[in-house]
Amino acid sequence: MNLELILQSNISDSLKRISEKVFKDERITFDEGVTLFKEGELNFLGSLANYIREKKHGDNTYFNKNFHIEPTNICVFDCKFCAYSKLLRNKGEYDAWEMDEEAIYETIRSYDKSDVTEVHIVGGVHPKMGLHYFANLIKNIKAIKPDLHVKAFTAVELEYMCRKAKVSYKEGLQILKDHGQDSLPGGGAEIFAEAIRAEICNDKCSSEEWLEIHEAAHSIGMPSNATMLYGHIESFEDRIDHMNRLRTLQDKSGGFNTFIPLKYRNGNNQMSHLSEVSVIEDLKVYAVSRIFMDNFDHIKAYWPMIGRGTAQLTLAYGVNDIDGTIDDTTKIYSMAGAEEQSPTMSTEQIIELIKNVGRKPLERDSVYNVLRDYSN
Repeated sequence: MNLELILQSNISDSLKRISEKVFKDERITFDEGVTLFKEGELNFLGSLANYIREKKHGDNTYFNKNFHIEPTNICVFDCKFCAYSKLLRNKGEYDAWEMDEEAIYETIRSYDKSDVTEVHIVGGVHPKMGLHYFANLIKNIKAIKPDLHVKAFTAVELEYMCRKAKVSYKEGLQILKDHGQDSLPGGGAEIFAEAIRAEICNDKCSSEEWLEIHEAAHSIGMPSNATMLYGHIESFEDRIDHMNRLRTLQDKSGGFNTFIPLKYRNGNNQMSHLSEVSVIEDLKVYAVSRIFMDNFDHIKAYWPMIGRGTAQLTLAYGVNDIDGTIDDTTKIYSMAGAEEQSPTMSTEQIIELIKNVGRKPLERDSVYNVLRDYSN
């Protein structure tokens, strides 16, 4: 792809100006980000996003070997889009659960002879499972498997933990880090636009609190991920506003590993009357993310949510990471009707998925150090 071909193509002057800025490594503005959504055709967005992706990473495509632990789906909050959590008052429901500590440790031990490198711990916000409970849990997990990277707790969980423990975000995160926590996932961000957040998740932590928590993590040397829930009632402007707030924090702290757009799935929740967006819209979101979020090295497609076929397509639309093996250890998205109802891929399947579209599969650790090159 080259700029000359773009400038000769049948696109608007505004898109041509955006293209020129991209080729000059200049940052695009908020309004230009909105223009990409409103005027950019899929092929144009894909070409521009893929140019950036290949300039940053070539054909390198990352994955890791990971599994999830979800201690409970009982939750004090009532997010309208969530099919996973069960309200505290309804904890007798047949599909509500609370894992006891020994069950969690047994899960860790089951990977004792495995080369898995990361455990991802998130769940509902349960009042009995506070900051010091989880700090002790992480300490014991590290005693069982010291080399395991612990990526744990969304900002929603952390806000509640710190508030209940009467500590600042930085103090709470430092306690967790001292007990062995290594990084934060990106969940709970949903969409930062306050008016939309008030409609879909009014009782959970605010946009400002989410950003404060991640900034606090970065300040103590704890990296994190960032997400955006798209495809519900948000506008193009809301999407770019969300990305812009993340881009601004990344300029300040530099602590984000990756950005992960998460598709709204309409199964079994209070917003099921909304239709899901198309795969074309999915690809546009990934492409615009890559173009707009110039200070995020990595854009991840979470394959259990969108399916392995769509995840494979995203590798031509700016994505350079497709998460990991998962090992059928998460229910958060399958309960909402995600493409993958039993999400697990073997290392061999991930390698084949990446190679089949001409990309280079690299196994990484949780902070993108390459552990093994599977391209040969």
